[in-house]
Amino acid sequence: MRSLTVCAAAAVLLLTGAVPAAADDGDGADRTFTIEDPRITESSGLAASRLHPGVYWTHNDSEDGPYVYAVDSRTGKTVATITMRGVGEPRDVEAISLGPDGSLYVGDIGDNLGGSWDHVWIYRFPEPKQLADATVQATQFDVKYADGARDAEALMVHPKTGRVYIASKNEDGGGLYEGPAKLTTGGANVFRRVGEVPWVTDGAFSPDGKDLLLRSYFSTRGYAFEDGRLGADYRVRAPIQGQSESVTYTADGSAMMFGSEGERSEVVRVDVEGGGSDGGGSKTPSGEDGASSSGAGGDGKLGVTGGAVLIGVIVLAAIGVKRRRGQG
Repeated sequence: MRSLTVCAAAAVLLLTGAVPAAADDGDGADRTFTIEDPRITESSGLAASRLHPGVYWTHNDSEDGPYVYAVDSRTGKTVATITMRGVGEPRDVEAISLGPDGSLYVGDIGDNLGGSWDHVWIYRFPEPKQLADATVQATQFDVKYADGARDAEALMVHPKTGRVYIASKNEDGGGLYEGPAKLTTGGANVFRRVGEVPWVTDGAFSPDGKDLLLRSYFSTRGYAFEDGRLGADYRVRAPIQGQSESVTYTADGSAMMFGSEGERSEVVRVDVEGGGSDGGGSKTPSGEDGASSSGAGGDGKLGVTGGAVLIGVIVLAAIGVKRRRGQG
């Protein structure tokens, strides 16, 4: 896997001659950074802190226990490890989102067995006011889907209504599911399908709630969002990473942060076009074929163009590595 990631990085450089630009916001916060914590090898979700500028909440996706980590984008170092108390043994934690109530919502919603679990869970706890290792009391919510079990990796809390949405993951296309107006602990919270989406590995609402980003392994799309429903969609220029797992907006909405799994994984900043706070994604109107018309702009951002070409380059590079090692 590591050799493939190295090959992917080399292929990106060969194809574009550039890397996504890392903006410096004066104090160095909210810029491209590397997660330095050796415990975080499967970062699968990101959420920008509102209480602590430049800090991002993340977690591993499985076999790590009830832990959430606060990582400072200035240094890439973990500044707090939060242990959730009052929840069961997490199975497959795939997403994290910050609600308008100031609480972090953690989505234990993965189901790699093809949607075989009759329920999944959401954990909720207030974002800590102090950055220090701590054990917090979390509330656990049971979740079911109205149309049967689903595998999912994206959980998004609307920043205005507080309603929770989940996007299911399926190579043939998934669904956007809307939770009840208020989550309860008295029984299962039923999520109902309200839209159709592509294969999704993570998602995020813009701070004003007017746009929804949905990321997959090789592309990112944005959707206008109004009255709880998807509107017109548009392409979003995003970096191509070894394993594209997470996305969030910066707290002020001026940029998007894209993360991936792996040891010392990188979180890449991409500015929102126009640079306005609380804005939507870096928008490019959709073409008839739904593909991006450019690979990398003058600012060094990587688009979804050449995704197929990149895959081919990665495969050829991997074959070359195997042959050099006498495996091919």
